[in-house]
Amino acid sequence: MALQFEAFCAEGLAPGWSLRVQGHADSGEDRFEINFLSETGDIAFHVKPRFGSATMVGNAFQGGRWGQEEVSSVFPLALGEPFEMEVGSDAQHFHVHAQEHRVLQFAHRHRPLAAVTRVQVLSDQRLAHVQLARRGLGWGRGGGC
Repeated sequence: MALQFEAFCAEGLAPGWSLRVQGHADSGEDRFEINFLSETGDIAFHVKPRFGSATMVGNAFQGGRWGQEEVSSVFPLALGEPFEMEVGSDAQHFHVHAQEHRVLQFAHRHRPLAAVTRVQVLSDQRLAHVQLARRGLGWGRGGGC
């Protein structure tokens, strides 16, 4: 998979941010994922649509191992169609929406949230737009990247 987007924020994430990804689901391959990483290389949140099983999967990779997958069967994405996904956070959860449907709520396993300093979008799908935006409380204590 190709790295299509990467953003760094030295202050770390805080409740109120949002990542929006728009693209086109060209193939049936499960070749799209979003990762929120810490400086240590842990993945605080990994979200991946699986077109083959029509599920959305969330997980975390900490201390060299994957945790328990959380799987949602709410899957409003369709092959050959444009898609929009948005991932945001509050103090307790990551929230995933696709095509304006609430798809997955994933409890933070990595604390503190401010330790998450990097966001990656990996994809072999066509991405038209990726936007990382601050909403409400913004990023970290400093309020900016």
